[in-house]
Amino acid sequence: MKSEIILELKGITKSFPGVLANKDIDFELKKGEIHALVGENGAGKSTLMKIISGIQKPDEGEIFFKGKPIMFNSPRDSISVGIVMVYQHFQLIPSLSVAQNIILGVENEKFMPDFSIVRKKIESLYEKYSIYVDPEAKIWQLSAGEKQRVEIIKALYSNVKVLILDEPTSALTPQEVDRLIVILRNMSSTENLSVIFVSHKLPEVTEASDRITVLRGGKKVTTIVNENVNHAFLVKEMVGKKIRKTIFSRKSSIGRVLCEIEDLEVENDRGLTAVRGINLSFSEGEVLGIAGISGNGQRELGEAIVGLRKSKKGKIKINGEEITKCSPREIIDKRIGFISEDPLTSGLAKDLSIKDNLVLTSYRSSHLFNRKGFLNYKAIEQFSKEVIDKFDVKTPTIDLKVEKLSGGNMQKVILSRELSRDLKCLVVNCPTKGLDVAARDFIWRALISLRDAGVGIIMISDDLDEIQTLSDMVAVMYNGEIKGILETKSTNREEIGLLMMGGEEGNDTI
Repeated sequence: MKSEIILELKGITKSFPGVLANKDIDFELKKGEIHALVGENGAGKSTLMKIISGIQKPDEGEIFFKGKPIMFNSPRDSISVGIVMVYQHFQLIPSLSVAQNIILGVENEKFMPDFSIVRKKIESLYEKYSIYVDPEAKIWQLSAGEKQRVEIIKALYSNVKVLILDEPTSALTPQEVDRLIVILRNMSSTENLSVIFVSHKLPEVTEASDRITVLRGGKKVTTIVNENVNHAFLVKEMVGKKIRKTIFSRKSSIGRVLCEIEDLEVENDRGLTAVRGINLSFSEGEVLGIAGISGNGQRELGEAIVGLRKSKKGKIKINGEEITKCSPREIIDKRIGFISEDPLTSGLAKDLSIKDNLVLTSYRSSHLFNRKGFLNYKAIEQFSKEVIDKFDVKTPTIDLKVEKLSGGNMQKVILSRELSRDLKCLVVNCPTKGLDVAARDFIWRALISLRDAGVGIIMISDDLDEIQTLSDMVAVMYNGEIKGILETKSTNREEIGLLMMGGEEGNDTI
């Protein structure tokens, strides 16, 4: 086991109004190790990583780098000593090339760099670490896995010593996940690069890491060597109790056809065709999974169904009624729910309180919340308290602005709001993205309860465990088209992953 400590935190404490994010945390990272950090939403992982990467300062405690005390006043300070964080949402400029993105912000790079020299240095990194992405390709042309490789190459180009990866596998296919773990192992073993691997996905945590640190409620629970670590043990340490693995039975029969999508064509934000002549249908009491690497038209498809994006061509029908040109308000009134993968962009009003956000879609029509045009604040407060308790939204008060919540708790707010409505159809995009094991299990149970009550669900997700666990059928999207529609119980991760990368059904090559 590697022994030289490159980064050490002692007694790190950080609080925000009403929230103690980190309490007296000790953490050490050894040279050349991959150290996983796990915990529930709100356990303090993000705050701790922001402190290490210079985004926030601790209220108490010390940071040591290579044995010497150090304090970071900004991300530039942490980058200057070789600490680089790759965020879950990549920090790349889509219109620039791979090479241009790699040298952005490199301190010693010339204002007008010689790109022939830049390319040679990039190619040497490709060869050394067995990573390749076309240096001339534009970022918008790349898959999620390729973009992640660009972020890693960018870190290597700046002589990284400590690489922090935040939910690094959230948008990758099974094949890309395997590839990433090989790359990280290669980097840590050949160059003694140290990696902090922050993730909720326990199989990948145990596959990739040397040691694992568990946080719970802002405190460190334990640090263990990863030697045949049991997932159930990790879950118990994360949540403080045993979580029994849920096995959902599939319905033997489904209801009548609920939603029909005919020859649908939808454009993305740049005016390019994102959905290309799609034909789909799903029924009452059925979960239709939409699998695909992020950026292949899934988001545009979901937004078109709920009226947030206008269709260029085709029809969308619910119970035989065409809703293609309906407004979002009309869609809501037709008992169609929507859960976005990015709550702050689409779904939540960040400047409003939690309680206000919880009734955004129902305060107009609910007789409980709206009495002759006047809001019943007592009923709203009672409803909000019940919902945040039921869905375990971690907040000191229902009056807190929703933007002050962690990403996982924001997702819980929008999930709890939509799942508390009287729905007949639900469009959900990555419902458990960024959520911990216990929260994910709770949301899965809630979705299955909706299904069993006859609600038709179209579930967009790049999490294949989620797709295989919840879906009755799975449609795989690639480049805006349906590559195949499979019965979930009769397929496997590899077959779905192959279609996600553009392969053909029944063919094991791309």
